[in-house]
Amino acid sequence: MPADPATPAHTPAPLLDPRADIVELTAAIVDIESVSGNERALAGAVEQALRSHAPHLEVIRDGDTVIARTHRGLDQRVVLAGHLDTVPVAGNLPSSRRSRKGREELVGRGTCDMKGGVAVLLRLAVEADAAPMDLTWIFYDHEEVAAADNSLTRIAAEHPEYLAGDFAILGEPTSAGVEGGCKGTMKLAVTARGVAAHSARDWVGDNAIHHLAPVLQRLADYEARRAVVDGLEYREALNAVAITGGIAGNVIPDHARIDVNYRFAPDTTAAQAEAHVRQVLEGLDVEIEVFDSAEGALPGLDTAPARAFLAALGDDVRVDAKQGWTDVSRFAALGVPAVNFGPGDPLLAHTDDEHVPIEDLHRALEALRRFLTA
Repeated sequence: MPADPATPAHTPAPLLDPRADIVELTAAIVDIESVSGNERALAGAVEQALRSHAPHLEVIRDGDTVIARTHRGLDQRVVLAGHLDTVPVAGNLPSSRRSRKGREELVGRGTCDMKGGVAVLLRLAVEADAAPMDLTWIFYDHEEVAAADNSLTRIAAEHPEYLAGDFAILGEPTSAGVEGGCKGTMKLAVTARGVAAHSARDWVGDNAIHHLAPVLQRLADYEARRAVVDGLEYREALNAVAITGGIAGNVIPDHARIDVNYRFAPDTTAAQAEAHVRQVLEGLDVEIEVFDSAEGALPGLDTAPARAFLAALGDDVRVDAKQGWTDVSRFAALGVPAVNFGPGDPLLAHTDDEHVPIEDLHRALEALRRFLTA
């Protein structure tokens, strides 16, 4: 019987060999394009690899998120998570290898953020069938877009048991070092009001854009705090990131808006962050409204699982503060201490020349392997 033309034909998931060389595995994952919203093929490939090569795992498919768990009744559970999606491609697929300045690199969208980390996690999910702790592996979608679309938001609400654990590791790029916690982030709309008029007769109007000048001056003069939390230094940042106003070249604008982004240390709550921004702009004739906000996460490096993780990595591992926001915040909100650890330089994330040193892939793989076989 012919297929219904309204029903798209089933497309088999691309095949991944999780036991392949880590560079080859990373390249294969990178070459399955998965810009946010298009993760289905990669999720299918990851699911198939786990079902075919990891009989010790319970594998769950939740939308375009794949969860795999052991159930051995051990004293601790560690969650290892990595997102499948990337920002849009910029002529940097398929992946390629190059030698530059004496080192080998894998180049392409997602190599750094964070398909290198996904490859490491997928390889170890298959290998670590006798780890000294129970393990949950999460390969999730929609991390690079609005927080409301992130699949961990849905899973935390619908199936918090999938995220439960004593410790979590996010495979975000850290150059194979450890970055503890993360800063919180807040976006605020700062709006000025005026009176519209013909620009040839500006004295009968009131220019709203001009009212934003003191806002910009205060932001330019602002000296951001450096907060030391559990021995790690977080550098706060308060910046104008967008400005809009005006409808035509011959009209005095009656409203104008600056979008402000505040990145605040994890010892500060979102409520305290909002109060601080309002204090910085106090006395100015503007309206302030928060339109996006996410709490930070404390480092959590003093917990027993974190100490065991650091010990497995060795004394020479770099430990620093995560200067951005990551999903460690979601785990912290659930009472699960979490760190960022993965191959790739975070400064290369989202760049057109995104790449990962091949040495990073091997270092991250060996370090996590030591932790899971200690």
